[in-house]
Amino acid sequence: QLQLVESGGGLVQPGGSLRLSCVVSKPTLDYYTIGWFRQAPGKEREGVSCISSSGTRTTYADSVKGRFTISRNNAKNTVYLQMNSLKPEDTAVYYCAATRLSTTSLGVRQYDYWGQGMQVTVSS
Repeated sequence: QLQLVESGGGLVQPGGSLRLSCVVSKPTLDYYTIGWFRQAPGKEREGVSCISSSGTRTTYADSVKGRFTISRNNAKNTVYLQMNSLKPEDTAVYYCAATRLSTTSLGVRQYDYWGQGMQVTVSS
């Protein structure tokens, strides 16, 4: 069973930055596409970004393009989400998720394994 653990969330002022990390428990991360998702109160969970197993393909939601960057270090079994120029509307619980599918889709149902989630709050 794949396990994912997120870290790096917290409170930040508008315009600030955070780097989220997702550590995956398997011996190798090589075969999994990893995605970041978020869910704000009263809203459905939405895809933010994902990165292919090789790291050569990425996808971003329109709302975060140019502000967020996803990357991975397979040797450390870790995927990162660098979030810059944060806005109050970025406030949500953020999740990382994994799939063996060869996809760069942000569809929630494409992903089989999920972390517990962590809060990101953007507020002054």
